[in-house]
Amino acid sequence: MRHRLQKLLSSLLSLPGRRLDRRLKTTKTRRAQLASFLESTGYRTHSVDTYERSLRRRRAAKAVLMWATAFAAAWIVLESAKAVVMF
Repeated sequence: MRHRLQKLLSSLLSLPGRRLDRRLKTTKTRRAQLASFLESTGYRTHSVDTYERSLRRRRAAKAVLMWATAFAAAWIVLESAKAVVMF
């Protein structure tokens, strides 16, 4: 009964759209044997270094884009102010 009450409260209190799997039970245990088997067979292995490099590249590209946008906005404001002053 307590579990059902908690489940009901969690489904009512969570905002819609934030969690799509509200009805699924969460567990803190991990399937260590399955993870060990998948790791030993090489299933979907990936290099963490390449992933981190791609994250760094994305962050750098995002920073460059933000600075370029700020520079373009400042340029437009300055040129508009110069045009208004001329007339």
